[in-house]
Amino acid sequence: MITTKINVSNETGVAIQDGMIGLFFEDINYAADGGLYAEMLENRSFEFVKATGDGKDFYTEYDGGYGWSVYPSQDQVSMKPVTGSPHTEENPHYMRVSVGAAGAGIANKAYDGISLVKGEKYRVLFWARTPRFDGSFSVKIVKNGVVYGEATMEASKGTDKTPSKFRKYELEFTATESVKKACFTLVLSEAGVVEFDYISMFPMNAVCGVFRKDLYEKLEAIHPGFIRFPGGCIVEGATLDNRYRYKDSLKPEWQRNHNWNRWAVHMNCPENHFVSVYNHYNQTLGLGYYEYFLLCEKLGAKPLPVMNVGFACQFQSDELVAIDSPEFMQCVQDAIDLVEFANGDVDTTWGSIRARMGHPEPFGLTMMGIGNEQWQTEVCDFFERYEIFEREIHAKYPEVKLIGSAGPDVTSERYTMAWDFYHRHEDEESFVYAVDEHYYVRPQWLYDQVTFYDQYDRKVKVFAGEYAAHPEGITDGTKANILEGALAEAAFLTGVERNADVVLLASYAPLFARLGYVQWAPDMIWFDGDSSYGTPSYYVQMMYGNHMGTVTLKTNGEEKEAAKQGIYYGISLNERTGKVILKVVNSNECEAKLELNKTGEYTATVLTGAEKCSVNSLENPTAVSPYGTFGKLEDGIVLPALSFAVVEF
Repeated sequence: MITTKINVSNETGVAIQDGMIGLFFEDINYAADGGLYAEMLENRSFEFVKATGDGKDFYTEYDGGYGWSVYPSQDQVSMKPVTGSPHTEENPHYMRVSVGAAGAGIANKAYDGISLVKGEKYRVLFWARTPRFDGSFSVKIVKNGVVYGEATMEASKGTDKTPSKFRKYELEFTATESVKKACFTLVLSEAGVVEFDYISMFPMNAVCGVFRKDLYEKLEAIHPGFIRFPGGCIVEGATLDNRYRYKDSLKPEWQRNHNWNRWAVHMNCPENHFVSVYNHYNQTLGLGYYEYFLLCEKLGAKPLPVMNVGFACQFQSDELVAIDSPEFMQCVQDAIDLVEFANGDVDTTWGSIRARMGHPEPFGLTMMGIGNEQWQTEVCDFFERYEIFEREIHAKYPEVKLIGSAGPDVTSERYTMAWDFYHRHEDEESFVYAVDEHYYVRPQWLYDQVTFYDQYDRKVKVFAGEYAAHPEGITDGTKANILEGALAEAAFLTGVERNADVVLLASYAPLFARLGYVQWAPDMIWFDGDSSYGTPSYYVQMMYGNHMGTVTLKTNGEEKEAAKQGIYYGISLNERTGKVILKVVNSNECEAKLELNKTGEYTATVLTGAEKCSVNSLENPTAVSPYGTFGKLEDGIVLPALSFAVVEF
């Protein structure tokens, strides 16, 4: 057993930003459609495309029938995506279905199939035009001939008739039994021809009617201080045309312009003919900026939207709009308009749109990211663009705090150039609130760099916007979130918290991954169609988010000696409760005993596992999960091998 002495000082250090630990959300690994966004069907508006290509040669092919099939057979049904008299201009395609017999119609793939929970209620909404049909519609959830939920409505009972003669139908049903991987079907009561658009299915327990309940609850348990959204590389897009346009999401769901996802072309290469298995990864924008703001409000987290600066993803392309072009100034105006959308009065142009969407009260936007992961090159003039964004935004909204970018790493010339740029402006009040740093590194790097921020200049602040431990030699992404990586992250965060006077915000990345739909690993939370689990890294974030002090207590360099023993710690004080909070990692494969210069009772939350490579899974979701314990300080605190503990006294 290792013995480590820890002297708890009464001398306070630096203030800790309220809400320092937050979330980074990107629509990667089917995190939005197919994930947090509770829509259960795929390609609901028949606008899906197949994305192909690589580098500067991306293209898409329309595939409006993707995810849909005839039911029960082709000799009874034909279907074809068409256009000509659309329900909406934004999404001009719809599905024309010809049925030759009662009980036939169409079915949806729904990712891995529909999952229902007995007794839970579900809502189905669709638009339909009936050129040759006078019967009724039935929604049925079917598996092996058994119906697990159904609802019926006559065609003439639709509401909200549009000029194109589409009518809206809404049905509800209760699941009679639980089922997984079932089939969604929409069938006709008799032969006829019907044109469908926007066929949608939601669980009625979705939080705010939008967010999948179990995934939302896992976010809620962290108590995040902020959420950075919507990315990530989708902010920029693989091409400029593919970039995220938040204004397209400020409409009724069926009018939101469809887009393909930049991650649909991830891992394209000559060996797969530049067509990945994710080539149909698309964005409905059902989870749009209004919904992101709702999520922040519901969680009590500050919104941190990230704006495009006129670049496509710099890893994929050098495509950009010229800095002296109207297109670039529109990017700037979009940022200014977003502040009005979030905070403006209901009689302003964009504030009135927020009000019409159901939220007359302002959302209280205080921060905004300028560019995702941008860096300066001979072609990409990011620094000049940042200066224009800063000048124009602060001319109208001087109170908005702007986040800059240090590029994709913290070791290259790109990073050095970025910091030189921000330091040249360090005496300009409000020029940059914090600089966004990203690092995906080996666990040992995080252990070795616990002191990373000790020597940073205090004039310009940091946002640790994307970080994660990436273990070596693990090819199965579901096994990448090992205990060793989580402990290294916890150790590194002791240094982040100790340097809270320079690091204001921190968020692990990425947040979500749907099993079988993964482009990037490790990830914080994994899920399938009906279940989810937190990784060891998730529990580290939760333990930090729930146990933050308001000010650090000085450790006087003694933590560096403890690190030589594989013990990493930081100490803070919650001035509101009077509690001292000790966060400590034992990275050793043996127990460690902590001897503190304090007496009295303590409580502790401890995260540990059987071995360094321990992971959680759907089959064993809590193999590595925290538990509570307590004791007396004068007896010492025994930490299990390979553990992270939060001790309060």
